[in-house]
Amino acid sequence: MSAYQTFEQSIAIKASAIVVEKCLTDLDLMHRWLNPALRCEPIGEWSTQIGSQSRFVIQFPFWQPTLTSVVIEREPGLIVWGFKGFFTGRDRWECNPELDSTRLVNRFEFTIPNPVVQFGFNTFAAHWTQQDMQAQLRRLKQVAEEIYLSGK
Repeated sequence: MSAYQTFEQSIAIKASAIVVEKCLTDLDLMHRWLNPALRCEPIGEWSTQIGSQSRFVIQFPFWQPTLTSVVIEREPGLIVWGFKGFFTGRDRWECNPELDSTRLVNRFEFTIPNPVVQFGFNTFAAHWTQQDMQAQLRRLKQVAEEIYLSGK
């Protein structure tokens, strides 16, 4: 079994925690900030309640690896997706209200069971994944602040 790796990123967003959380729970809003090469498909009805399932599909031209995820922890301001596929682990999103903003923390903890895939990921994609996580947070910030300022 390979060792767990953890990537953690955070960003301050000038919006309420309720608005930031909405960007995580509303599938249409989620698709505005997710990496365009990543598609989230609900399994059944879309929900972020415990036990709800979805598929995250990476859209490569000739290969579309899929992670099946299930919401394993849920509280106001907190969603944790557990997943299995070419990665096994959890993706934690936590909204922490601050004085005039919300600090959104994304913690991606995972292991890659296949040693060949693990080597390829560590060699070619680990740095890109961390950069992509930060880019997603910046896009999410933009969406949340736009919604907050519009009063929707």
